[in-house]
Amino acid sequence: MVQLGKLRRVLTLMKFPCCVLEVLLCALAAAARGQEMYAPHSIRIEGDVTLGGLFPVHAKGPSGVPCGDIKRENGIHRLEAMLYALDQINSDPNLLPNVTLGARILDTCSRDTYALEQSLTFVQALIQKDTSDVRCTNGEPPVFVKPEKVVGVIGASGSSVSIMVANILRLFQLDIVDLWSRLQEAICEKQGDDLNGFALE
Repeated sequence: MVQLGKLRRVLTLMKFPCCVLEVLLCALAAAARGQEMYAPHSIRIEGDVTLGGLFPVHAKGPSGVPCGDIKRENGIHRLEAMLYALDQINSDPNLLPNVTLGARILDTCSRDTYALEQSLTFVQALIQKDTSDVRCTNGEPPVFVKPEKVVGVIGASGSSVSIMVANILRLFQLDIVDLWSRLQEAICEKQGDDLNGFALE
């Protein structure tokens, strides 16, 4: 697995333009998709504790296709902010000594239903599976790869996405931190406006 934090630091030091960094991140995401067929549009970073991330990296696709074009500012930048924060925390030995934060970051494709589908990836490790009746063709019990357990989820920007995802995650007692919706509410409260027609996505 490629060390995204080290790659990002090297690219930053070399002053790569944002578009080159974006292309490299997309290539890494494509490589991650090739390794993990069960969760398309995802990035996985190994760690002792895994945080989930839901970001609108792609725009909505045309009918029948969940994902469209890449969203540079509102998608890639939010993803990069989480990766940067993880990198900063992991590189400071005083913050979390002997603990490395990992991540499982999924793309919502700016679609609430797709975000809901993706968020089910976070609860797979919490679901008890009864496999007592399942046998392979040779009579042996099957070997299941246990998905990593996330301790919380960051992202799911947009009120409709946040509400749908939060309703699923709370059934499994997983917290979601949605900074962008809270920011949106705070801005509207300060300006005295309602939320209609105002979105940070």
